[in-house]
Parts: sequence; structure tokens; C-alpha cells
Amino acid sequence: MSKERIVGIVLVSHSKEVAESVAELARGLAAGGTSAPVAPAGGATDGTLGTSAELISTAAHQVDRGAGVAVLVDLGSAVLTVKALLAEGDDLPDGTRLVDAPFVEGAVAAVVTASAGADLDAVESAASEAYGYRKV
Repeated sequence: MSKERIVGIVLVSHSKEVAESVAELARGLAAGGTSAPVAPAGGATDGTLGTSAELISTAAHQVDRGAGVAVLVDLGSAVLTVKALLAEGDDLPDGTRLVDAPFVEGAVAAVVTASAGADLDAVESAASEAYGYRKV
């Protein structure tokens, strides 16, 4: 049985618990029908706070369905870690993209949009547009 071509989402946080919780929230809000594959990549490999290139690479390969992988990050060194992986070029699936978006709102927008079958450009656009979500 082949996997459906759909954009995968990786959520990179300095905290394992934060990455897992945001992934759960995004999946829950995108419920109904096909759900885009989402993988958290939080904390360091030893469970402490930090970021791990190994966890990010593993998560990206887990969600890769051939339509690209959108990577959303929480803070500075997560950005640097993903940029380094992209520059190396061989640790992430082809079509992996760092998305400039707010972590929680962007994750929800990305998962909902990918779950609707949108391409990577549309997923990135939806996640980035979350910067404009007003709360008051």
C-alpha cells in the first residue's frame, strides 16, 4: 500500500513537551478526514532542553510523503539547527523547507492546510499568514 502524497509537518521546539503538545493541538484542530503527518522534534537527545539535528532529521523522514516537509521552529537555535541541516543537504528529505511562522498558530494553519491536500507553497503561506492573526 503506497502512502498518499501529502505535505508533512515537523515541529521543532527546545522542549520535548512543547513540541508534542503543539503537535497534538494541531492534529486535533485539523481532525476530520485525512490528517497530514506531523512529528514533534523537541529537546535534545538526552531529554534536556535544546535542539537536536538528529531528532529533526528523523522526524522529517517520518513525515515525508513525497510532497515536501514544512519545518516550523520555536526559537533562535532551532532556526540555526534547521538552517545547518538544509545547508548540508543530505540529512533532510528533498523538498524540506524552513517556514517562517509563529509556532503554535502557524503549526495549526500548516496542519489544517496540508490536511486539505494543499501543496508546500500553500502550507507555507498559510502558516506565515498566522503572523497576522489578531487576538484583540
